[in-house]
Amino acid sequence: METTASNATARVPWNKDTLTGQKLPLKLKEIWAIRIRLQLGARTRDLAMFNLAIDSKLRACDLTKLRVRDV
Repeated sequence: METTASNATARVPWNKDTLTGQKLPLKLKEIWAIRIRLQLGARTRDLAMFNLAIDSKLRACDLTKLRVRDV
């Protein structure tokens, strides 16, 4: 009753062959495309949050902690 490691299958990590870490910054063309879509969709709050994030260079985790009195 001896078990061997040879018959066990190797586990493949879920993020194998994917890039991890910091992502590339948005290009100016992409920023304006997002702004226009938010304007056309009349999503004023989302547009204000997006503009604040881009202009102040805040991360998403920092934006979610903001209160109205902080702005």
